[in-house]
Amino acid sequence: MRVVFMGTPDFAARLLTEIVSRGHEVAAVYTQPPRPAGRGMGEKKSAVHVLSESLGLPVRTTKSLKSAEAQAEFAALDSDVAVVAAYGLLLPQPILDAPRYGCLNLHGSLLPRWRGAAPIQRAIMAGDAESGVMVMKMEAGLDTGPVALTAKTPIDAEMTAGELHDRLAELGAPLMGEALDLLATGELHYTPQAEEGACYAQKIDKGEARIDWRRSAADLHNLVRGLSPFPGAFFEADLGHGVERVKVLRTRVEAGKGTPGAALDDDGLIACGADALRLLRVQRAGKGEMDFGEFARGRRLTKGVTLA
Repeated sequence: MRVVFMGTPDFAARLLTEIVSRGHEVAAVYTQPPRPAGRGMGEKKSAVHVLSESLGLPVRTTKSLKSAEAQAEFAALDSDVAVVAAYGLLLPQPILDAPRYGCLNLHGSLLPRWRGAAPIQRAIMAGDAESGVMVMKMEAGLDTGPVALTAKTPIDAEMTAGELHDRLAELGAPLMGEALDLLATGELHYTPQAEEGACYAQKIDKGEARIDWRRSAADLHNLVRGLSPFPGAFFEADLGHGVERVKVLRTRVEAGKGTPGAALDDDGLIACGADALRLLRVQRAGKGEMDFGEFARGRRLTKGVTLA
């Protein structure tokens, strides 16, 4: 198949590797432009961009696909199919219509649940017990197209968004590879999505990441897992070194009762609106993640201290 690939992060890079390894011709790779990142705010290329260059594939970092010029350039690639995974731009109808067999999207949820931008995080934040990846034919609606193939995976009680991301990338790459093989032989078939159970995975807002100890420990445990490793649920407190922001990356729900935010012992057990949350792995600003015990040395987060 002659493929146009459209993707940006690691999740998509795994898929691009699979497509190339199966011998498909990649006419061009579309990915997000380099963005300022890191302490020096130097421009950083996306994972897909870096991989594409290493494979000798032509890369396009088009900022918009709405112009007639961009759409003509896309159509001129004369592709059989476009494969889309976490690209970061909405595709106008002329783009969707340009490839001979349309555009296939690899989506990280069990549609119609969690259509939208942050399906992996939202599934964990909601306490879902199962997730998966689906190969879907794209249409004008947001993740509303018919589904061809599905792979499912359980979400265990301690799994983070980062871990689910890796699992879905592992499942998704061969799934899309299978879809392309079936498409090439005319054997790829689609089933319309049900509307019952549809919900949207809105982008993560920065305000959602702040820990509100008045919520139940179970809810906060899901919040921590859903935002780990990035952007990270956090609290701010003065623990003897000035006010600092502390990301919480691993927790455990335990029995406990007290004023929400109060430390119930010296080892990171914090009272919540219901039950208590044990802090296991945290990260200070500008530092790597660490066990709570290492973080607590020299800090006043002992029994009786209350976090806001």
